[in-house]
Amino acid sequence: MRNGVTIGQAAAFVGVTVKTVRHYHKLGLVEEPERDNSGYRRYGSADLLRLVQARTLAAAGVPLAEIGTLLDADAAGFAAALADVERQLTERIEELIARRDTLHRLADGDRALLPDRAVALLERMLGLGFPAHEVAATREGWVLAKALVPEGFDDYLTHFEHALDDTRLVALTERAAEAADWEPDDPRIAELATTAADHYLANPALLKTVTGLQARTEAATRYTLIAHHGEEQTPAAARLTALFPCRCRQDRRRCGCGPACPARLVSCAPPPG
Repeated sequence: MRNGVTIGQAAAFVGVTVKTVRHYHKLGLVEEPERDNSGYRRYGSADLLRLVQARTLAAAGVPLAEIGTLLDADAAGFAAALADVERQLTERIEELIARRDTLHRLADGDRALLPDRAVALLERMLGLGFPAHEVAATREGWVLAKALVPEGFDDYLTHFEHALDDTRLVALTERAAEAADWEPDDPRIAELATTAADHYLANPALLKTVTGLQARTEAATRYTLIAHHGEEQTPAAARLTALFPCRCRQDRRRCGCGPACPARLVSCAPPPG
């Protein structure tokens, strides 16, 4: 033992701190050597080897709680344990890479929360002349829809894409955006609600943009959260919102969107809010 080194020297040789060495002792990874006649613990070559092994495994990502078992295992057990550690590290690496990719996507906030297909539709809306605030409201509603009703979201995007191909519907949407600034008792609001309802009822496929997600939603609460999102409307928009389903029902066919159907008619329903 006289030829051994102190704990400070052992720590320096191995490349760790004295605190780390003592922690290894506490966990039972490395036994504390006996004290010499002067009261110092002296670390011999075997102790240093054990410290190096423990430090190397810890640096490789092996949990400290598993290092002792590894060091005490035979060759076959050690190899198997290392393979398991490698598998765990690979999974962690893949998870970190996925997180990094998400951070990169955050540079484009839409792509971090929505699939590329949805982002392309939002960009298309802007290209068609939809007001920026309408597109923003649609984006927020879609984020909710994707999270709360993921099983129907892709089909919904298909229906929405077809709706954007309907030039008449797009024109009605633009008219609805203008109507938001009208007086609530403006007779044109009722006319617009009737015209929009007639168009939807004459083109049943369009109703999928209204009822598609609702039909797949098991919990009514989820649909309500989506449908009522972003409902801060002007008095005129609120009146148009209320009149649209009424006009549909007057024809004895319900659009299915309920009282929360927004004035933005193309996006009438859950996603846009």
